[in-house]
Amino acid sequence: MRVHVADHPLITHKLTVLRDATTPSSTFRALAKELVTLLAYEATRDVRVEPIEIQTPVTATTGVQIASPRPLVVPILRAGLGMLDGMTALLPTAEVGFLGMVRNEETLQPTTYANRLPDDLSGRQVFVLDPMLATGGSMLAAIRYLFDRGARDVTAVCLLGAPEGLGLLEEALPGENVHVVLGALDERLNEKGYIVPGLGDAGDRLYGTAH
Repeated sequence: MRVHVADHPLITHKLTVLRDATTPSSTFRALAKELVTLLAYEATRDVRVEPIEIQTPVTATTGVQIASPRPLVVPILRAGLGMLDGMTALLPTAEVGFLGMVRNEETLQPTTYANRLPDDLSGRQVFVLDPMLATGGSMLAAIRYLFDRGARDVTAVCLLGAPEGLGLLEEALPGENVHVVLGALDERLNEKGYIVPGLGDAGDRLYGTAH
């Protein structure tokens, strides 16, 4: 498993605004989209391409295009939806699937309640979107779900991660072709399973339901 923690002043700046409890949902959504697009540049560094012959205004030349089968982008509902536009801005030809997962707030274990994915993911590059890699349970369940359908190349894109979640993935997925891209790796989880310092509940802050 490969891990990349972004180190760029624009990413750090946007994360700082996202962390601020006074940032309104409209600003939070706009900045999350911008931040995901920045992270997507790193996440797609190894996206598969194939050669294509084109004609420029000057001469014929060989370029590249996104290879078939097209990449699959999978936001984990609901908070992952807030990252979708930022990812597809960079990969507009990608196919989009959905995974609905919910975490039990007492056991912190995830349950899959919905999916909208192709039955066969053999040969597909899959990009999974979830703002927070906290305990790692939901992301691990999502990656295993994709592997069960034939995927063998999965990239997780998260705004923030905690050492506990990252450690779970590293322990559970040894030798697997998994790439984790984070905007930042924070200090720890608190007793409720929230990332510290974190940014709170990403879903609530994206959709204006925070209290």
